[in-house]
Amino acid sequence: MKFSSIILIALFLSVMVSSCKQHQDARRPISQTSGSFMKKSVARNKKLVAGEEDQIKKLMKSKPEVDYIASSKGYWYSYDTENEVDTLTPKKGDVVFFDYEIKDLSGAIIYSELELRPQIYYVDKQDIMMGLRDGIKLMHKNEKVNFLFPSHMGFGYHGDNKRIGPNQPLICTVTLHDFKPEDVYKKETKSISTVPALKKVITDSTPQVPITIKKTIPTPIKPKDTLK
Repeated sequence: MKFSSIILIALFLSVMVSSCKQHQDARRPISQTSGSFMKKSVARNKKLVAGEEDQIKKLMKSKPEVDYIASSKGYWYSYDTENEVDTLTPKKGDVVFFDYEIKDLSGAIIYSELELRPQIYYVDKQDIMMGLRDGIKLMHKNEKVNFLFPSHMGFGYHGDNKRIGPNQPLICTVTLHDFKPEDVYKKETKSISTVPALKKVITDSTPQVPITIKKTIPTPIKPKDTLK
């Protein structure tokens, strides 16, 4: 009886070990598949980026008169208007005032400047297109710059779910009007917003005194006052 119990326990343990081994073996293909998928995904993305860069380079080659500059972040830009006097550029903690227009690589307008204006941007504190986030910090006041963004610097693989398609490279023309420290901007907006309120208080608290206009009516001459 005792011997039978030992055999049963041994069988139970062997079944448990075999079960654990099967579970471990079952996980391996999932891990291998996941790693294979990631490698394929990376290769596909590299191919996609290379294809978009080829499109952009082809566009630049078709305009030899334009001096394009390659950024370290993987996009290109050229100047329509360049400010060579100022040295300051926007930085984190500044508020930027700008207009921009979005086109596809053929030059067709996707979003016009008129429908996007005006733009007020708190540098590095708001979620905007990655390319603009970086490109604006290269600009000086009163400059107009054309940026050529591959899709990973624009709206990526999903587009904007409206007019910009998936994996679409873009041309963004940006005009930087001004920028100033955030605390200065807040003080200015606060002072502007309090002026109308102050004016209203003064107007409402001032009693309205009716103005009476007296008319001079000539006194008629009575008969007794007439000269004899």
